[in-house]
Amino acid sequence: MNKYEGVFIFFPDVEEEKREQTFERVKGLIEKDGAIDEIDEWGMKKLAYEIEDYREGYYRIVRFSTTPDTLAEVDRVLRISDPVMRHMMIRLEDE
Repeated sequence: MNKYEGVFIFFPDVEEEKREQTFERVKGLIEKDGAIDEIDEWGMKKLAYEIEDYREGYYRIVRFSTTPDTLAEVDRVLRISDPVMRHMMIRLEDE
């Protein structure tokens, strides 16, 4: 199992309930074959550049451990999720 850090940016006008449903789905996928170590909720932040006429996004940072296959499935789900503006997951170095 590898360690990863994921940054999920949600559209600012998405209802909290819908945002939580999407995150719970992703969280369930990760915990199926791994574990979540830390969830850091940054909330609404200004974007570095405008995306689809939005200047802000709702940020959530997650550190987790999982398999590469599960990571690919999480990436697929995030790509097709309407509330997600952008996401990025990187592998962390072994300590």
